[in-house]
Amino acid sequence: MKQVSTLFLRIAVIFIGLPVLAICIFLVPEIGHVAGQLLPEFASVKYFVFFLFYGSALPFYFALYQALKLLSYIDKSKAFSQFSVEALKKIKYCAITISSFHVLLLPLFYLFAEMDDAPGVIFVGLVVPFASMIIAVFAAVLQRLLQEAIQIKSENDLTV
Repeated sequence: MKQVSTLFLRIAVIFIGLPVLAICIFLVPEIGHVAGQLLPEFASVKYFVFFLFYGSALPFYFALYQALKLLSYIDKSKAFSQFSVEALKKIKYCAITISSFHVLLLPLFYLFAEMDDAPGVIFVGLVVPFASMIIAVFAAVLQRLLQEAIQIKSENDLTV
Protein backbone atom coordinates (compact mmCIF):
# COMPACT_ATOMS: atom_id res chain seq x y z
CA MET A 1 0.00 0.00 0.00
CA LYS A 2 2.82 2.40 0.86
CA GLN A 3 4.52 1.83 -2.50
CA VAL A 4 1.29 2.56 -4.38
CA SER A 5 0.65 5.83 -2.55
CA THR A 6 4.22 7.05 -3.02
CA LEU A 7 4.07 6.05 -6.68
CA PHE A 8 0.91 8.13 -7.05
CA LEU A 9 2.65 11.06 -5.34
CA ARG A 10 5.70 10.69 -7.59
CA ILE A 11 3.47 10.84 -10.67
CA ALA A 12 1.69 13.87 -9.19
CA VAL A 13 5.03 15.63 -8.61
CA ILE A 14 6.01 14.99 -12.21
CA PHE A 15 2.67 16.30 -13.48
CA ILE A 16 3.09 19.41 -11.31
CA GLY A 17 6.32 20.17 -13.14
CA LEU A 18 4.85 19.90 -16.65
CA PRO A 19 2.66 23.06 -16.62
CA VAL A 20 5.54 25.13 -15.29
CA LEU A 21 7.72 23.83 -18.12
CA ALA A 22 5.02 24.79 -20.63
CA ILE A 23 4.76 28.25 -19.06
CA CYS A 24 8.53 28.70 -19.28
CA ILE A 25 8.59 27.65 -22.93
CA PHE A 26 5.49 29.40 -24.27
CA LEU A 27 4.28 32.12 -21.89
CA VAL A 28 7.45 33.69 -20.46
CA PRO A 29 8.70 34.99 -23.86
CA GLU A 30 5.29 36.60 -24.42
CA ILE A 31 5.34 38.20 -20.97
CA GLY A 32 8.84 39.52 -21.67
CA HIS A 33 7.65 40.96 -24.98
CA VAL A 34 4.67 42.67 -23.29
CA ALA A 35 6.96 44.05 -20.58
CA GLY A 36 9.20 45.47 -23.30
CA GLN A 37 6.18 47.17 -24.85
CA LEU A 38 4.99 48.53 -21.50
CA LEU A 39 8.34 50.13 -20.75
CA PRO A 40 9.94 50.99 -24.11
CA GLU A 41 12.37 53.39 -22.43
CA PHE A 42 13.81 50.44 -20.48
CA ALA A 43 14.79 47.97 -23.17
CA SER A 44 16.42 45.64 -20.67
CA VAL A 45 13.18 45.05 -18.73
CA LYS A 46 12.51 42.08 -21.01
CA TYR A 47 15.70 40.40 -19.80
CA PHE A 48 14.81 41.24 -16.20
CA VAL A 49 11.49 39.41 -16.68
CA PHE A 50 13.29 36.46 -18.25
CA PHE A 51 15.76 36.36 -15.37
CA LEU A 52 13.04 36.44 -12.70
CA PHE A 53 10.73 33.86 -14.28
CA TYR A 54 13.45 31.44 -15.31
CA GLY A 55 15.29 32.13 -12.06
CA SER A 56 12.20 31.14 -10.10
CA ALA A 57 11.75 28.01 -12.22
CA LEU A 58 15.12 26.66 -11.06
CA PRO A 59 14.26 26.56 -7.33
CA PHE A 60 10.83 25.20 -8.25
CA TYR A 61 12.33 22.19 -10.00
CA PHE A 62 14.91 21.79 -7.24
CA ALA A 63 12.04 21.67 -4.72
CA LEU A 64 10.29 19.05 -6.85
CA TYR A 65 13.51 17.02 -6.85
CA GLN A 66 13.67 17.32 -3.06
CA ALA A 67 10.05 16.14 -2.85
CA LEU A 68 10.97 13.09 -4.92
CA LYS A 69 13.92 12.44 -2.59
CA LEU A 70 11.57 12.73 0.38
CA LEU A 71 9.27 10.15 -1.19
CA SER A 72 12.22 7.81 -1.74
CA TYR A 73 13.12 8.17 1.96
CA ILE A 74 9.56 7.18 2.81
CA ASP A 75 9.86 4.12 0.55
CA LYS A 76 13.09 3.10 2.28
CA SER A 77 11.49 3.55 5.73
CA LYS A 78 13.83 6.46 6.46
CA ALA A 79 11.10 9.07 6.76
CA PHE A 80 12.12 9.90 10.32
CA SER A 81 15.72 10.77 9.54
CA GLN A 82 17.86 13.85 9.30
CA PHE A 83 17.82 13.46 5.50
CA SER A 84 14.09 14.18 5.47
CA VAL A 85 14.58 17.23 7.64
CA GLU A 86 17.23 18.53 5.23
CA ALA A 87 14.94 17.95 2.25
CA LEU A 88 12.15 19.90 3.94
CA LYS A 89 14.56 22.70 4.79
CA LYS A 90 15.63 22.94 1.14
CA ILE A 91 11.99 22.96 0.01
CA LYS A 92 11.32 25.80 2.46
CA TYR A 93 14.22 27.87 1.11
CA CYS A 94 13.16 27.21 -2.48
CA ALA A 95 9.63 28.41 -1.73
CA ILE A 96 10.97 31.59 -0.10
CA THR A 97 13.20 32.21 -3.14
CA ILE A 98 10.29 31.75 -5.55
CA SER A 99 8.14 34.12 -3.53
CA SER A 100 10.90 36.73 -3.45
CA PHE A 101 11.41 36.58 -7.21
CA HIS A 102 7.71 36.97 -7.90
CA VAL A 103 7.35 39.87 -5.48
CA LEU A 104 9.93 41.67 -7.63
CA LEU A 105 7.59 41.19 -10.61
CA LEU A 106 4.60 42.88 -8.93
CA PRO A 107 5.35 46.35 -10.37
CA LEU A 108 5.01 44.87 -13.86
CA PHE A 109 1.61 43.45 -12.95
CA TYR A 110 0.65 46.92 -11.72
CA LEU A 111 1.73 48.50 -15.02
CA PHE A 112 -0.19 45.87 -16.97
CA ALA A 113 -3.28 46.50 -14.82
CA GLU A 114 -3.00 50.24 -15.48
CA MET A 115 -2.60 49.68 -19.21
CA ASP A 116 -5.55 47.31 -19.43
CA ASP A 117 -7.61 49.08 -16.74
CA ALA A 118 -8.09 45.77 -14.94
CA PRO A 119 -7.19 45.96 -11.24
CA GLY A 120 -7.78 42.22 -10.80
CA VAL A 121 -4.51 41.56 -12.60
CA ILE A 122 -2.64 42.68 -9.48
CA PHE A 123 -4.35 39.91 -7.49
CA VAL A 124 -3.32 37.41 -10.16
CA GLY A 125 0.26 38.59 -9.62
CA LEU A 126 -0.08 37.92 -5.90
CA VAL A 127 -1.12 34.28 -6.32
CA VAL A 128 2.36 32.82 -6.79
CA PRO A 129 4.07 34.73 -3.92
CA PHE A 130 1.29 33.86 -1.47
CA ALA A 131 1.11 30.23 -2.56
CA SER A 132 4.84 29.75 -2.26
CA MET A 133 4.89 31.41 1.16
CA ILE A 134 2.16 29.02 2.30
CA ILE A 135 4.32 26.15 1.07
CA ALA A 136 7.32 27.60 2.92
CA VAL A 137 5.35 27.84 6.18
CA PHE A 138 3.97 24.33 5.73
CA ALA A 139 7.46 22.95 5.05
CA ALA A 140 8.83 24.78 8.11
CA VAL A 141 6.11 23.31 10.33
CA LEU A 142 6.72 19.82 8.96
CA GLN A 143 10.45 20.27 9.40
CA ARG A 144 10.04 21.24 13.04
CA LEU A 145 7.60 18.41 13.75
CA LEU A 146 9.92 15.92 12.09
CA GLN A 147 12.90 17.18 14.11
CA GLU A 148 10.93 16.78 17.33
CA ALA A 149 9.78 13.28 16.31
CA ILE A 150 13.38 12.30 15.54
CA GLN A 151 14.48 13.66 18.91
CA ILE A 152 11.73 11.74 20.76
CA LYS A 153 12.61 8.59 18.81
CA SER A 154 16.29 8.89 19.71
CA GLU A 155 15.41 9.44 23.37
CA ASN A 156 13.19 6.35 23.32
CA ASP A 157 15.95 4.31 21.67
CA LEU A 158 18.37 5.35 24.40
CA THR A 159 16.01 4.33 27.22
CA VAL A 160 15.49 0.82 25.84
